[in-house]
Amino acid sequence: MSVFRNVVFIAAISGLLAGVILAALQTYSTDPLIFKAETYENAGGHDHAATPAQGTEATAPATTAQSTAPAVVAQVPAEEEAWAPADGFERFAYSALANIISGIAFGLILVAVSEFAGGIANWRQGVFWGFAGFAVFTLAPGLGLPPELPAMPAADLVSRQIWWISTVVATAAGLALIAFRKSLPLAILGVALIVAPHVIGAPQPESHDSPIPADLHHSFVVAVTISNLVFWVVLGAVAGFVRSRFMGEQPQALNGRLA
Repeated sequence: MSVFRNVVFIAAISGLLAGVILAALQTYSTDPLIFKAETYENAGGHDHAATPAQGTEATAPATTAQSTAPAVVAQVPAEEEAWAPADGFERFAYSALANIISGIAFGLILVAVSEFAGGIANWRQGVFWGFAGFAVFTLAPGLGLPPELPAMPAADLVSRQIWWISTVVATAAGLALIAFRKSLPLAILGVALIVAPHVIGAPQPESHDSPIPADLHHSFVVAVTISNLVFWVVLGAVAGFVRSRFMGEQPQALNGRLA
């Protein structure tokens, strides 16, 4: 049972640090681009209810049902704007909290999977595991569904979620076959799994028309990609460093301790 406690502890420490660093990076890289995109959205007459989190896709705002009330009550005040944290420290605090929770969750996945493979012996191995996490959760899905700014068109949400999850699973399985199975046929199968979602193609909107300039979107995609790369490298490196201090550098595969 101590192994599971150690996994949770390592994930909590690494997720906390990586989440705070990601929130700081967002403040100076992606947030200004989101604010700039909101000016184009507002100028285009869109009703932006909330700012999308960095690295996620913007979804269309929910449409309210047409009023069936008689014309005499048409002067009812408009629906109040949805609550959103104030700019400045409050927004940073909520963003940091969300990133910390996400960091701990991703840390649990990273540490648990690595334990089945023998564990992360040190921070150097942790960096490689971080690169793997970046490839699985950011790079591969981002090739088909790049991060989107407010006012950008998007395909059906359920279809995008199905494609995103399928791509993550296929990429993780493909990398595992390539890295841990010393067999040419399995390596070929791994490459096929990685490529398959992109051959099928991600769901696309009916129209790509958007008030957002192409160079602004490009800058946002680059900023999101780099900030997530730093997040994953920090997550893996810290996980490896903390694990080596509490569990030693010797391999301690989790699958040998499940009985």
